[in-house]
Amino acid sequence: MAEAHNPGIPLDRSELGDQRFLSAAGISRLDVVDSTGSTNADLLRAVTVEPASWPDLSVLTAEYQTAARGRLERHWEAPPLSSVSVSIVLRPVNAEGRPLPTQSYSWLSLIAALALRETLLETAGIPAELKWPNDVLVRGRKIAGILAQMGPMADGTVPPVVLGTGLNVTLHEDELPVPTATSVFLEGAQTTDRTQLLKSYLSHFAVLYRSFCNADGDPTAGMAGGPSLHKRVEAVMVTLGRQVRAQLPGDHEIIGHASRLDEYGSLLVVDKDSREHVVTAGDVVHLRPWTAPEDAGQGGYA
Repeated sequence: MAEAHNPGIPLDRSELGDQRFLSAAGISRLDVVDSTGSTNADLLRAVTVEPASWPDLSVLTAEYQTAARGRLERHWEAPPLSSVSVSIVLRPVNAEGRPLPTQSYSWLSLIAALALRETLLETAGIPAELKWPNDVLVRGRKIAGILAQMGPMADGTVPPVVLGTGLNVTLHEDELPVPTATSVFLEGAQTTDRTQLLKSYLSHFAVLYRSFCNADGDPTAGMAGGPSLHKRVEAVMVTLGRQVRAQLPGDHEIIGHASRLDEYGSLLVVDKDSREHVVTAGDVVHLRPWTAPEDAGQGGYA
């Protein structure tokens, strides 16, 4: 049983609801709830039942999630007031209102990871890297996970995306979901103020997202006054350049060199016969650094 720690500080709802902040970030709606099963599940239901009430860049955040879900139906539960648990409704259109091609949607979770990395660096003062397809790491340990889910298509409109992010903030060692995780607190950050971290993340995300939408979802276009999304993501992705093992559906697996991302954000893995395989986020079961048993000392997977 985990030892009792000091309770966390609630989110500052007046600061999050400040109209100047919301307008500057382009956030159309921001709701804070004390407790829910899953902010992603709530928003998926909301965009189905009352789509007009949840426009682009609507945000739902919870102090406590009881049934949070990651990729591959993984479940976990963090103590109340210990994490940033937030989901955003995305209805991607360009400046003229033209919908983005759904093929570009796979970049949305990478935009979130990039925004969270910038937040950790600027607001918390800790370095972070991306692990393909949707994790944020600090010094090799997972500090955040991201889950994008497609909403329903209604009346022939483009389906919305609900993008959920869970960031471990004040968790202590004995509260982590797995030993390979970490938290903002454990990394000795400049701040563990969840309100400031959430505001920074939403601001960074909105800038990158708008730029991506205005480029019609083209990841090779320069964005927000700098390099393209594709270049930005590749530059901070720790997966690239490593030997990896990707297990695919149907008991297939690929062991090879993670070389680059393609135009859809999929990972390209080159096997020992120099064949290039496309690994999509929907396919991969797990992806981890790999060393040949004779080289690994203990053998197996790193």
